[in-house]
Amino acid sequence: MISVKPKAMIVAGVMSGTSADGIDVAICRVSPGSAAPRVKVLGHRTCAYPAKLRKAVLAAMDSKSTSTAELARLNWRLGEMYADAVDLASGEIGVRPQLIACHGQTIYHQSAAMTYLGAPVRCTWQTGEASVLAERMRVPVISDFRPADMAAGGQAAPLVPMFDFCAFRDARKSRVLLNLGGIANVTVLPAGCRAEDVLAFDTGPANMVIDACMERLFERSFDRNGTAAARGRVLDNVLAPLMRAPYFSAAPPKSCGREQYGKDFVTRFISRCERAGARKEDVIATATAFTSKTVADAFARFCKPHAERLAPSSKIELIVAGGGVHNGTLMRMLAEDLASENVHVRTIDQSGVPAAAKEAAAFALLGWLTWHGLPGNLPSATGAARPVILGKVTLA
Repeated sequence: MISVKPKAMIVAGVMSGTSADGIDVAICRVSPGSAAPRVKVLGHRTCAYPAKLRKAVLAAMDSKSTSTAELARLNWRLGEMYADAVDLASGEIGVRPQLIACHGQTIYHQSAAMTYLGAPVRCTWQTGEASVLAERMRVPVISDFRPADMAAGGQAAPLVPMFDFCAFRDARKSRVLLNLGGIANVTVLPAGCRAEDVLAFDTGPANMVIDACMERLFERSFDRNGTAAARGRVLDNVLAPLMRAPYFSAAPPKSCGREQYGKDFVTRFISRCERAGARKEDVIATATAFTSKTVADAFARFCKPHAERLAPSSKIELIVAGGGVHNGTLMRMLAEDLASENVHVRTIDQSGVPAAAKEAAAFALLGWLTWHGLPGNLPSATGAARPVILGKVTLA
């Protein structure tokens, strides 16, 4: 525990997600509140990874063959990139952070136990050297947030629900916060909920499969505004068996990542589409529909029943954040797939939090909590045995 009495601080939240497209920085004022901490985003900046660095990050994720030297060099190079991004973001708004909360780049996440050297092992690995960031910026850094939750029996994901709970719970409305990053995840906040009432989990891929298909078929890193998907047709005969995967019917808590929806999945997915006579645009349309339908299935199967059970008379809002909000075809499909659910859909920008800044702002809050010796996980979301203080502290 670093500080006993919580105080207002300027915190830089730093996030680089499973899409591995770059770094989001949110410069936030985090302060104590009567019921929960308050987070105000003062400014934010997205810094794209250089092409060679992105290639190295993707190669490191669940790689079947790499070297210790490569992983060590990547760790330090990312530390420099994080420092560059924080320096740029804070310089643009003229506010220097007092604390940095850096998620790091996930290169492996295994939430289910597998036998390793004769014992069951679960593990998670976020890379990016915090010491480099602390030395460059000359402020303390909180990093490596996920292992503490996993050590306490949790999935180490999702961690953003603490931010959702603090910023978006409402006495009268039930809200579902949907983040469309590399992976799609939801936080369910029944009207008037307590921390232990929060339900949160990963619904499946969001942009990850779409982006990978765009890279292979069009040599573009993403489908800008969903243009390619809009020109294609959805292959229902490819989609139907994918929707029957056990993950989607499994009860939360649960999490997934590139280990499930990375390059091997994409290879199989494209092959199935091609056997079904798909054009390139059809592959993208089907990948986009896969994201939409898995989100809609999760909403109907888990989110809506949970909200209605705890707040049966409240209306439900779906608030969408993440890069996927800029994909017009995905947003249209999502509206169509949820049309029968009587849910009001809007983007997080309408709530005063920029869509691109949400996850980075969430880690600013988590870093602030750690600095003050306060738990940052919600066991109802991650499945941990207890609330724990997240992250590791690197002093400047």
